[in-house]
Amino acid sequence: MADKEQKKSFGRGANECRICGRKQGLVRRYNIMFCRQCFREWAPKMGFKKMN
Repeated sequence: MADKEQKKSFGRGANECRICGRKQGLVRRYNIMFCRQCFREWAPKMGFKKMN
């Protein structure tokens, strides 16, 4: 039987937000791996600027 603590290596459940663990709306570009809600909160602290 598979161990519950084992990390998935493929499929939808493999990638999740590093902060909150959400699997939907993930920003994977530049290997950020934050959901879009956490990214909006943390982007200014990481040096991203909002473009008009």
